[in-house]
Amino acid sequence: MFTALVLQHFRSYTQKKFEFHPKLTIIVGKNTAGKTNMVESVMLLSSGKSFRADKDFQMIQFGQEVGRVQGLVEINKEKTKLEIVLAQQEAAGGRFIKKYLVNDIARTRNHFVGNLPAVLFRPEELDIIVDGPSMRREFLNSVLESVDAEYRIAKTIYDKVLRQRNALLYVTRETGKRNIAQFEYWDELLITNGQKITKKRNEFIEFINAAKKDVFDCKIIYDKSTISEDRLVQYKEQEVNAAVTLVGPQRDDFYVTMKTKGGEQNVQHFGSRGQQRLVILQLKLLHILFVEQKLHVNPLLVLDDIFSELDTTHIQLVLSKTQDNQTILTTTHKEFVDSHNLKDFAIIEL
Repeated sequence: MFTALVLQHFRSYTQKKFEFHPKLTIIVGKNTAGKTNMVESVMLLSSGKSFRADKDFQMIQFGQEVGRVQGLVEINKEKTKLEIVLAQQEAAGGRFIKKYLVNDIARTRNHFVGNLPAVLFRPEELDIIVDGPSMRREFLNSVLESVDAEYRIAKTIYDKVLRQRNALLYVTRETGKRNIAQFEYWDELLITNGQKITKKRNEFIEFINAAKKDVFDCKIIYDKSTISEDRLVQYKEQEVNAAVTLVGPQRDDFYVTMKTKGGEQNVQHFGSRGQQRLVILQLKLLHILFVEQKLHVNPLLVLDDIFSELDTTHIQLVLSKTQDNQTILTTTHKEFVDSHNLKDFAIIEL
């Protein structure tokens, strides 16, 4: 149960406290009222990172040096206080600091994530199918990082090693000299952690393909970029010329197929806009199921103004999940409540 949220100098909020209903909390406000800012803060407590900001300091209210997001979570009658502190310290040369605290004790992001399992629906995610590969990789990361500490660790190490290796490739290209010992060191770390990432992504995709589909019958084809010693050797010269690593999970992609009279077809190319949206809805519902099976808790559902994108039948399908999952729902229209005959809820008007 997510019971309370306190924001201080976060985005448009100077000081604000929200308290949430055990079942359904509806946040009503016009497009500039701060609904998505509030949703961002909730997901920040869940995942430890923003789904919007290019740079973390952008979350601090303009003109301020420190922003805070605090949340209170109750699991099995035990209360846990979560807090993220964002600080842009001009006195320290503009250095940015991000702190994670659990019950006022500093933690790493890996030990912070998992205290507030949450699944986010937002309009932008309806473009996962038609957008670029980076958005599909981010979908895989958001699911797996929320439930698997080993994945979070492997991904953190992999990203750091990838930056180091790319820098080494750049030096090699510019100087014409290859430091074999350094490449051996970084390659080993890259391969070990890259293979862990690939394995866990594959397991999640297999889970989706094996699961019952209530909304849309579809299948994910994992277009993975396998990383191994042989493949790094294979692309050795091309990588130096490009000064970037050309194989590994950072190059992964997937596509979704649907059954047609002509056989299995790629939804991106052959599906209608409506079919593409149903695929995303199906993936999100399976995301919820995956979290429940992995963590043995019902995650918080955060529905950010997605109902303008769905028809009445599928709105009711999403709302049916609020019977089992605590939900925060944002909308621009208060009439939404009456039109869908909602019960047992609280309204917060911004």
